[in-house]
Amino acid sequence: QCVAAFAVSAVASQWERTGKPFNPLLGETYELIRDDLGFRLLSEQVSHHPPISAFYAEGLNNDFVFHGSIYPKLKFWGKSVEAEPKGTMTLELLEHNEAYTWTNPTCCVHNIIVGKLWIEQYGNVEITNHKTGEKCVLSFKPCGLFGKELHKVEGYIQDKSKKKLCALYGKWTECLYSVDPATFEAYKKNDKKNTEEKKSSKQVGNTEESDEMPLPDSESVYVIPGSVLLWKITPRPPNSAQMYNFTSFAMALNELDKEMESVIPKTDCRLRPDIRAMENGEIDLASEEKKRLEEKQRTARKNRSKSEEDWKTRWFHQGPNPHTGTQDWLYSGNYWDRNYFNLPDIY
Repeated sequence: QCVAAFAVSAVASQWERTGKPFNPLLGETYELIRDDLGFRLLSEQVSHHPPISAFYAEGLNNDFVFHGSIYPKLKFWGKSVEAEPKGTMTLELLEHNEAYTWTNPTCCVHNIIVGKLWIEQYGNVEITNHKTGEKCVLSFKPCGLFGKELHKVEGYIQDKSKKKLCALYGKWTECLYSVDPATFEAYKKNDKKNTEEKKSSKQVGNTEESDEMPLPDSESVYVIPGSVLLWKITPRPPNSAQMYNFTSFAMALNELDKEMESVIPKTDCRLRPDIRAMENGEIDLASEEKKRLEEKQRTARKNRSKSEEDWKTRWFHQGPNPHTGTQDWLYSGNYWDRNYFNLPDIY
């Protein structure tokens, strides 16, 4: 239940995050050490075409390891763009000797040409516990007509013989609850009956699908009696809309202090000049720097193809995921030794 709540909460930060992000440069890295939260994380842009970021996080008390890759496969549908996630997420809970894997739902940004941009996530997410064979199958509902299902997530945790152990429901933008499967099914049945009665009393004429963002139901998530709250979203700071709809956590990520500068490798994105300029409000400089960096990246790629030299990733390598056997990006080690040499000059 906690792992399912973790997987859902991870997508929640994307809500209303419709700005075009900076694309990481090949070889760009980022590290985060949070003693207060008990973890440290490292990520590296391991591929430029297609864009893939690999990450590796570990608990400072040796209690967990969390790693995976972010590889959104984009499809353009005229009015919307759909990002299908290709990377696997792997979470190992060391003290329980358990490993879980899953992939994120598909994310769709609507109205990319005209109108208000809005984000929808849909598709099935299957979380597997490789030690017990238990599975959690969550369905992120597409919004559907009139937005009845907007943001809804529901599903079951089942044992390896497919017996339902518990039901999960909520919205990926708000909360996730767990409840006994029989109670959940009785509620669903009753809810369906009520909806059908309402429908038959007012026949609806307009069935054409609209691209406008539907308004979420005001009552939001109905809590079924007997449910347990697993996760609830932390409200965003009041100035979030002016700050690219970031969470408080995201706003702090690019902070650079003097002590850090002498420790982090020169590929760390806190040192990236266009992002730094933008953060300081120097928009024209940011734009010039962005052009310069893209040009530098292109030249480097050309030179590599001339000398037939392949790009070598520094902190990650490709190999089979130890739990699923599928190709994955695995951490090669040694980053935290702080012994940085032969790093690419990307800025």
